[in-house]
Amino acid sequence: MIQTQQMSLLPGRSVTELIEDIELLTQEVQELYCLDDIPWVIGYSGGKDSTAVVQLIWNAIAKLPQSKQTKKIDIITTDTLVENPIVSTWVRKSIKQMNIAAIEQEMPIDTHLLQPEWTETFWVGLIGKGYPAPRGKFRWCTDRLKISPSNRFIRNVIRSSGETILVLGTRKAESTKRAHRMKKMEARRVRDRLSPNMNLPNSLVYSPIEDWRDDEVWLYLMQWDNPWGYSNKDLFAMYRGASADNECPLVVDTSTPSCGSSRFGCWVCTMVSQDKSLTAMIQNDEEKEWLQPLLDFRVELDVEDSRDRRDFRRRNGNVQLYERNLEGEIAIEPIPGPYSKEARDYLLRRLLSVQTEIRFKAPEEMRDITLIAPEELSEIRRIWLEERHEFDDSLPRIYEEVTGEPFEDSRPAAERKLLGSDEWTVLEEMCDDKMHLELMAKLLDTERQYYTKPRRTGVYGDLEKCFETSSRSQKEAIGNAHYQRNLKKAVEDVKANPALNIQQVKNAIAQTNISATDATVDIAKLKQELESSSNEDKQLSWADIKYSSPDVGAGNSKD
Repeated sequence: MIQTQQMSLLPGRSVTELIEDIELLTQEVQELYCLDDIPWVIGYSGGKDSTAVVQLIWNAIAKLPQSKQTKKIDIITTDTLVENPIVSTWVRKSIKQMNIAAIEQEMPIDTHLLQPEWTETFWVGLIGKGYPAPRGKFRWCTDRLKISPSNRFIRNVIRSSGETILVLGTRKAESTKRAHRMKKMEARRVRDRLSPNMNLPNSLVYSPIEDWRDDEVWLYLMQWDNPWGYSNKDLFAMYRGASADNECPLVVDTSTPSCGSSRFGCWVCTMVSQDKSLTAMIQNDEEKEWLQPLLDFRVELDVEDSRDRRDFRRRNGNVQLYERNLEGEIAIEPIPGPYSKEARDYLLRRLLSVQTEIRFKAPEEMRDITLIAPEELSEIRRIWLEERHEFDDSLPRIYEEVTGEPFEDSRPAAERKLLGSDEWTVLEEMCDDKMHLELMAKLLDTERQYYTKPRRTGVYGDLEKCFETSSRSQKEAIGNAHYQRNLKKAVEDVKANPALNIQQVKNAIAQTNISATDATVDIAKLKQELESSSNEDKQLSWADIKYSSPDVGAGNSKD
């Protein structure tokens, strides 16, 4: 039992009141568990909050008679494959120990280590598909790496059982935003701390420690034994080592920072200005200096303006314009697309170099650390070859140059190729620029892909797409985008003001890059738009715009 003398909490409730709350929560957990046959899924991240929840549920169920411990409880944790290596190792060992303890104690608990699909990992997105490092307006990583794996598991439980209860360590004290969201859900609750899951039908969310403060979480972890035999003191030490001030007090006043502000996450995360936890780990412990290459590589990814690394087109090959504010002046520029081939090659080389370096410097028990898995490398290679048509096949070469070992692709027939680096070299010598090289590579590889198919239906359409996306130089492609934009604006102007002077419309269209020509206009589409915007006294037609003389005014038609 916890010693209450000489201990205090922040203003709000005493230690005695916390103990009473834990006893009431224990009864509540037991009643809810025995109420029905709905299976439970507990979300576990290895952090203090989820550890406290698992410990609370475990201790409560363990006090029930064996005859009542009949309902299965699944504990799930998601490894994004780019977690802080120290935390990732901690979680994996913790999950393993949970399984051992559950078997020994005959608890109805099973653990599951989840991860994203190999086609949806961080490195497949960044290096394979060329997605830029995540930002606030393009946060492509969270759903793929964290949400989808857990939701996929929960949906499977719902399919087999009809419904489920998801137990989470969410707390109102985590953030103002979290508190507001939880407060909003209280009106729809089934009972105390049990709310509908807005994202997954037929599931409820149970949040037993939602009203606990940081110091109460730590007090519970340090004073109540961990039921699966893992050390909460080591967890405390890990949090302390990840705090910039190297302190994580259990009893604090309002001026003392809490370990709750130290959050562990992906070491590649560019959604924050700095990885404070990993930085603090390195600064506070000389034995963790081998992690420094991770920080250095993250800094390379966290570039505010990465335009020099990226294509001027989107992934579909189209140029998309947007208005950009440059020191008070509005500039219409292309939206930067995915990382270029050179940038992706470089990022792969750097990542493999970092992996090789930390494997050499890491402690003996961490020498097998993997930053990018063979399955990810195989998927990246497939994307480069089949979707990007980069048949120079640079990945195996880069891998061998960095690691000194040959790359072994697990995909069947991955080494069967009609085109390779020799053909690529010949093309580079023949082509005038990058766009010419890209066009020829796409045409050849598209033909190669259809060569292996029993039917060639669609080959002409795919060849035409190659010309649509890669036949213009960068200047011409951007000019054409401006031209199309002006045409669209002209149509909108006509719809808004049918009495516009034809020459005014033509002048508006002409305000674009001189590299654009009439041949780049989708004539049929524009004509249809113009005709649909005309009234009974049609004053402006496509022929008027294209063929009329400058002195023909609005309201006059050509005889």
